[in-house]
Amino acid sequence: MSIGSANLNIMIKAARAAGRSLVKDFREVENLQVSMKGAGDFVSRADTRAEEIIRDSLMEARPNYGWLGEETGATDGKDPTRRWIVDPLDGTTNFLHGMPHWAVSIALEHKGEVVAGVVFDAAKDEMFFAEKGQGAWMNQTRLRVSGRRQMIESVFATGLPFAASKNLPATLGDLGQLLPTCAGVRRWGSAALDLAYVAAGRYEGYWERDLNAWDIAAGIIIVKEAGGLVEPISAGADLLESGSLIAANEPIFANFSKIIRAR
Repeated sequence: MSIGSANLNIMIKAARAAGRSLVKDFREVENLQVSMKGAGDFVSRADTRAEEIIRDSLMEARPNYGWLGEETGATDGKDPTRRWIVDPLDGTTNFLHGMPHWAVSIALEHKGEVVAGVVFDAAKDEMFFAEKGQGAWMNQTRLRVSGRRQMIESVFATGLPFAASKNLPATLGDLGQLLPTCAGVRRWGSAALDLAYVAAGRYEGYWERDLNAWDIAAGIIIVKEAGGLVEPISAGADLLESGSLIAANEPIFANFSKIIRAR
C-alpha cells in the first residue's frame, strides 16, 4: 500500500529508527530505578540520542528545511517555507517510570501550516500518520474519530498540571464542570498520543493548556485528517504558539468546548 508522499515516508522512516533506539533504552530503564538520578540521566541521554537520530535522518533527506526540536531548539533552513517540528520522546515521565506509553512525534510545517504528521508509539508498534488531504492512518488502518454524540457516553483526555503549574486552578475548574457530564477523563501523560487517540476514536475529545509546538504539531493534523475538529482554547489564538487546544469529534465539540472555554 502506498502511504503517502516522499516526505511522509522520510518521516516514518526517521520515527521508526528513533523508536528502535528508544525501545532498546526503555528495556534498561527498570534496571535503573534504584537510583532516581541515574535513571533520569539515562533517560535524558536516550531522549537526546533519539533526537540526533531523527535530525540526521531528516536533514540528510531534506538539508534545506528548517528545524524545531525539543532538545536542540530552532534552526532556520535555506528553504524558509518548510520546517520539521520534532519531539523525540513525548511522555518522558512515563518512560522514566517504566510505563509503556510514550511516543516519537514528527511534523512538517509548510508556510505556517502543518501538512504532515507522524506519532509513533514504539512500545506498542502503533504508527499514527496523516498528510493534508490524504486522511489519517494507524499502521494499515484508516482512522476516523468517534461517532459518539452524547457527552455522557464520552471519554476525554487531558494533562494534569504538576510542580506548581499556574494552570492548576483552571484545570481543576474544567474537571469540576466536565466530570459530571461525561463517562470519564484520562490522564496518560503524552499529548501526542492523546491527540492520536482522538483521531482513532479511542477518546471523544482532548484539551490541555500551554503545551509546546513539538508536543502537538503532528497530532493536530492527524485529528483533522481523521475528521475531528481542533481549535485553540482562546478563539483566534495561534494553535502552535499558544499551545492551548481543544480537540474532539464534531458532534461533541460544541458542548465540550463550551465547558472548557468557561474558565
